[in-house]
Amino acid sequence: MDQTQNNTNPLPSMRLGDALYQVPEPGMPRRVTAKSSAVEVMTDLHRVPAATIPGGMRLDDARQAMILRGVRMLLVTNDRRVVQGLVTATDLLGEQPVKIAQHRSVAVSDLSVADIMTPIDALEAFALRDVLNAHVGDVVRALRALGRQHALVIEPCEAGEQAHIRGIFSASQIARQMGVPPFVGEVARTFAEIEAAIGA
Repeated sequence: MDQTQNNTNPLPSMRLGDALYQVPEPGMPRRVTAKSSAVEVMTDLHRVPAATIPGGMRLDDARQAMILRGVRMLLVTNDRRVVQGLVTATDLLGEQPVKIAQHRSVAVSDLSVADIMTPIDALEAFALRDVLNAHVGDVVRALRALGRQHALVIEPCEAGEQAHIRGIFSASQIARQMGVPPFVGEVARTFAEIEAAIGA
């Protein structure tokens, strides 16, 4: 046996004196800067359950689901956990439901989430391997270039397997973690506020 290889320690260890164990920080997620690791502002679905709703849910019920969960975006899934799209608070509260209802000559109350969601094939996503090497400022610039307030993070999968959504980026969450005051409005203003805070 090669003794050199046998004595190689790929993960150095250390001995501890007194040490405290880490507890979750209360309330708001950890404060970040433009140079912080991008994963600091990613909602990691390995740690946080995904907020999902079925595509057949009525819009009023979807609004209530957002309020109860304290989120501004929900993944739209089928009964096999396959993501079909996403719906945001802007989708639900903006003009889109009225326009679609008028176009179809139906009442807004007759629409379901599937009628107004952004379908999965129209969503932008980042590869987890790239996110692990990126900074918060990179995420902000990428979202702004895409004109989106949300983007998904995809984890690699074996050949022939379905891709797995590992995480979600949200401009409003990034703003909160950077200490930007809450603002509900158009995408451009949201990113202007964030970029002013990071000096981008």
